[in-house]
Amino acid sequence: MAVSIIKASKPCLLVLLIVLICCPVSVYAQKQKKGYKKGGVIQLNDSLTTYSQSDIFDFPNVNKTPFYQNDSKLQKIRSLDKPGFENQMYLELKDYLKSFGIENFSKNVAMIWRLAKLSETQGPAGESLLLYKLVLKHHQQGLDINDIYKRYQMLDPEKKENYVPLDFYYKLVDYRKDIDTLRPPHAILVNMGDDINSSKEDYGPTVGHVDDLMLFTSKRNEHPERAYNEDLFYSLKAEDRWTLAEPFESINTEYNEGSACMSLDGKSLFFSRCNAPDGLGNCDLYVAILKADSTWGDVKNLGPNINSKGWDSHPSLTHGGDTLFFASNRAGSFGLSDIYFSIKDKKGSWQKALNAGPIINTAQSEVSPFFHRKFNVLYFSSNGHPLNFGEFDIYKSYRLTKSWGEPKNTGPLVNGGGSEYYFTIDSQSKNLYYARSVEEDLKNLDLHSFPVPMEAQPEATTQLKGTLKDPDGKAVKGIVSVIDLDQGVEVAPRFIREDGSFDFSLINKRNYLLIIQGDEFFRIEEIFFLDGDREINKIAETIESKIAFQSLEFENGKADILTEMHSDLDKIANFLIDHPDFKLQISGHTDSAGKEESNLKLSQARADAIKKYLSTQFPIDTSRITAIGYGSSKPIVQEVTDEHKQLNRRVEFEIIKD
Repeated sequence: MAVSIIKASKPCLLVLLIVLICCPVSVYAQKQKKGYKKGGVIQLNDSLTTYSQSDIFDFPNVNKTPFYQNDSKLQKIRSLDKPGFENQMYLELKDYLKSFGIENFSKNVAMIWRLAKLSETQGPAGESLLLYKLVLKHHQQGLDINDIYKRYQMLDPEKKENYVPLDFYYKLVDYRKDIDTLRPPHAILVNMGDDINSSKEDYGPTVGHVDDLMLFTSKRNEHPERAYNEDLFYSLKAEDRWTLAEPFESINTEYNEGSACMSLDGKSLFFSRCNAPDGLGNCDLYVAILKADSTWGDVKNLGPNINSKGWDSHPSLTHGGDTLFFASNRAGSFGLSDIYFSIKDKKGSWQKALNAGPIINTAQSEVSPFFHRKFNVLYFSSNGHPLNFGEFDIYKSYRLTKSWGEPKNTGPLVNGGGSEYYFTIDSQSKNLYYARSVEEDLKNLDLHSFPVPMEAQPEATTQLKGTLKDPDGKAVKGIVSVIDLDQGVEVAPRFIREDGSFDFSLINKRNYLLIIQGDEFFRIEEIFFLDGDREINKIAETIESKIAFQSLEFENGKADILTEMHSDLDKIANFLIDHPDFKLQISGHTDSAGKEESNLKLSQARADAIKKYLSTQFPIDTSRITAIGYGSSKPIVQEVTDEHKQLNRRVEFEIIKD
């Protein structure tokens, strides 16, 4: 049977008219080509472009030359800045940009902006977007920032507005809690409680060389002789519960200690100590060695190759133990604080620290790096990257062959309206730990821990993308949710973009449930197994068009709900559940055969049967459903043939917004 949905003249009134015409369901998946429209409008796939696809993002001079300038090349670039020479200028400007030093990114940001505009028409797909992101990261003054953001928002398909507000999304989930067994974990931003946190600031968590040891920093101890009261604490995990925090007595001194990390063999402890007499700056990085008697000692300053005259803190080791990442505000950085790294040579000595570069660092602050214990993924906190939910957010970046991947915001399930710092994950990527402040008090840091959502998972690199369009190819508004059926990892829901597209980064080789819901179509669901990048394109039969239903035809003279009717009625029920502000009126109609009194009773019985099914099989209050039988009093066609009689035997659904 086909369902004709007719929009009435009254506002907020939809009529679902079920007529007895057979027609197959018109929902299908079709392939869509990867798209890039010249002139700057990125269609679908360029958010997945990586820096390795373009040869201009290595920046070999960043740790060699503070500022690069070549007057002859600059003169040639200026001579090409005229109509008809766009390609030549693009190539020359691109070559010049490769040689940038750290200072160029603030002083010559206008050159990056000019190259980004040229790249829209002259460069490979997606390159302009990455260049615009560099502009936003390093812009300080001298450009119209509003124009930059306007351009960037036009190009960037991963903007903040694509995420569904969590309070709204969880309301949708709660509407269906009585019938859906597949629900998001609903466990985000969970405070670790009084055994870990204090009334003072608690921050800097890191899981040790094993998952049941956590180190962190706290200001809970009172030291009147100090300006700051920072000490290292630890907690052990027993039976899925963290024990009461204890001070790290063998490391804490009259100076300030914090931000510790441990080598995977458990024999070396790296930490920050501030205001110590042997320090090179106000805060330096130190290392302590585990002695034979299981105590920590032989504490040494890591020296001038790592420490500076400024502030150096937040150490994190790679899983191989040969690279140490940390944060520093030393002179010559991109911003207020940058992420640096040092590599250990074959003799075991740490080499001169290097800046992590302009893709990671910005003109603002990057702090608290964490390198995953199994995967080549760097997490860090920043207030300088374009997509930001609060003050400081957590980002992740994948290590490429010669550069870093574009940092991805780990999404609203991790980042709230306040600030998040010191992100760390256990070895199984099961639970995360970090310090976050509430929006009202950015200084009141507490430790939080909860299951790692999909956006923060290091293995979430396989792309699910798709579109939702109407039969005419126009984009349809809605919300897309993905549920991990195997591990229950929560995925932040997204709004469908203006062009009808959506995409998610997911963990490969798992079963997922895709749910698409909106105000203009019936809920769409599909279970799928992700085996490599996948594209799912759906057609939504909107309220202005015809929707194909299965048969809703009753047996002759009966009012029993048949099994084959369930799927059609379930769609109506799901729509009512997803839209609690709507009510339903069911109107039963018969043909003119037989006595009108009998027809009235039969049509009423059929309408009542549908109402009973909807209200007993689903959590829909009966006050939202009205059932009326009209018999043969309201025919839609004059009955001349049996086909005409069949058209008049119908059930009409009228959905009214309350």
